[in-house]
Amino acid sequence: MEVEGSSKKMIATQAEMVENKVPIPYRDQCAHLLIPLNKCRQAEFYLPWKCEIERHSYEKCEYELVMERMLQMQKIREEEAKLKQAGKQGASVPLIPKTANA
Repeated sequence: MEVEGSSKKMIATQAEMVENKVPIPYRDQCAHLLIPLNKCRQAEFYLPWKCEIERHSYEKCEYELVMERMLQMQKIREEEAKLKQAGKQGASVPLIPKTANA
């Protein structure tokens, strides 16, 4: 499944996420890494020094998604600034109206 605006594809299906009880806010392009991480956490009783490899790969995936969204937002802001700048240059309002007799 392709997600609009993202370079990463959805690997985990909706059925897999429901079956593994992935919370709705976490059902993103990194959910396929969260499923084995949660299984490992349950098997290891949530010990923080266990499942480090799975946690690192999941957190790296989430970080890459955040950075991608930040770059997209930066491009949008730059385009809006260009449009705003072009609008100001073309439709400048004079400080003194031409109809005034000064």
